[in-house]
Amino acid sequence: MENPYIPMPAKIDDIIIENDARDIRTFKLVFVNNDDGNKFSFLPGQFAELSILGAGECPIGIASSPTEKDYLLFTVKRAGVVTTQLHRAEIGDIIGIRGPLGNTYPLQLMEGHNVLIVGGGFAFTTLRATIKYILEHGNRHRFKDLMVIYGARSPGELIYKKELWEWERSREMSTIITVDKGDQTWKGREGYVPTIVKDVAPNSKDTIALVCGPPIMIKFTLPVLAELGFQPQSIFLSLEMRMKCGIGKCGRCNIGHKYVCKDGPVFSCIELEELPSEY
Repeated sequence: MENPYIPMPAKIDDIIIENDARDIRTFKLVFVNNDDGNKFSFLPGQFAELSILGAGECPIGIASSPTEKDYLLFTVKRAGVVTTQLHRAEIGDIIGIRGPLGNTYPLQLMEGHNVLIVGGGFAFTTLRATIKYILEHGNRHRFKDLMVIYGARSPGELIYKKELWEWERSREMSTIITVDKGDQTWKGREGYVPTIVKDVAPNSKDTIALVCGPPIMIKFTLPVLAELGFQPQSIFLSLEMRMKCGIGKCGRCNIGHKYVCKDGPVFSCIELEELPSEY
C-alpha cells in the first residue's frame, strides 16, 4: 500500500445471503481502478478494512483465495454500525477497501504435510480461502492429505453451503460437517466441533492444524488437539476477533507485547503460550 490510511474504491458486484437468519452475507467486490486490483497482493489468512462513507470502517477476513482472480470475497455478519450499513448496501454501490493487512497462514510450513482445518460458525472465512488455495490445481501437489471439520449451531447457520456439499463429494479432501443440533430435514452429523475432532481427526504426526471459530469452540478444541498429540508449534489460530485498525496504531488489539493487527492475526499456539490467555 502506498498509503495504508487511504481506502481504495471497490464496487459491490454481487451479494449472497448465507444463512436463514439473513444476517450473514458474502460480498463480491471488484476494484474500480484496475491498478488497485493489480497491487492488492494477498495470501490466505490476511484481512482488510471495509469502509462506508459516513459510517466508518471494520476489519474483515478475506474469504476469497488469491487463486480466484479479478474479485474479492468478504463474508460479513451484521453486528454493529458499519456492518449494518454494509448489509443495507446494494449491488453497484461503491465502498472502500484498505489492505491487505496482517500475516498469513503458514503456507510454506504446511507444504509437504497433512493439513487439518477446523472451523466454526461464520469465522470460516479465511479458512475457506485456504481450502480454495490448496485445492487449486497448481497447488494441490504441494500438500498431503487435507481434512476439513466445520460446524455451526444449526443447519441454517452453515455458510458456503454449495461448496460444503462439493467438498464432501471431492476425492481431493475429506470434509466433515456437523451442527450442534439438527432440524427435521438434517441428515448429517450432530455434535460439537471439539467432540467431532476427537472422533475423526487424523494422526497428529506430520499434520499442521489451522483453527478459527468462536472463542468457546477454540477453548475446547485446543485440549482435544493436545490429547491427540498435536504439538503447540503445529497448531495455528486466527485471532480475528481482536483485529482493530489494521496497522497497529490504535493500540486496541494488543495481547501482552503483541499487536494482533500487525503481528497476527495468525499465531501458533507456542507463540500464544507466552502471552496472556485469550481462551
